[in-house]
Amino acid sequence: MMWLHWVLTGLFALLGMGCLLLVIMQLPGVWILLVLGLAVQLIDVTWIHGDDATAGWWALGLAAILAVIGEVLENLAGAAGARAGGGSRRSMWGGLIGGILGAIFGTPIIPIPILGTFIGAVIGAFAGAFLGEVTGPNPMRTTEAMKPAAGAATGRAAGTLIKAGIAVAIWLIVLAGLLIR
Repeated sequence: MMWLHWVLTGLFALLGMGCLLLVIMQLPGVWILLVLGLAVQLIDVTWIHGDDATAGWWALGLAAILAVIGEVLENLAGAAGARAGGGSRRSMWGGLIGGILGAIFGTPIIPIPILGTFIGAVIGAFAGAFLGEVTGPNPMRTTEAMKPAAGAATGRAAGTLIKAGIAVAIWLIVLAGLLIR
């Protein structure tokens, strides 16, 4: 039955690479990666290695903690960028909401595979922060609103790249946990 372990681990490695692309596309690639790792670990514990497969549990636990950290960092990065650019709370919320909407609507509008969603999220963060600053009770002039909007866009891009780096770390940690016996 060891052959099954190696086949499943190899399949996890290949599918994990695809999950890394999903992260850039603003999709839940990290969580799919964790579910795949959990499935392989459960099969290992149930049918192949038995209770000897403890390294996989430690790896999955560490990976889950990193996944939560990655999500938080990605979502707060755009808001932090708007704030760093001198934006108000309104532009921070606009950047966050605009980034999400930009990712959703950018996918069909920007027909570049994988990068279209990423570009849409960055443009959406910019537009949301900009709209947040030029509307409301104390609107900024359009030239003043460009700095927080650029900060939100930069923050969103940086957040996605940070999350992608964390996703690579998760992939390698879970893969190592599955390989160590």
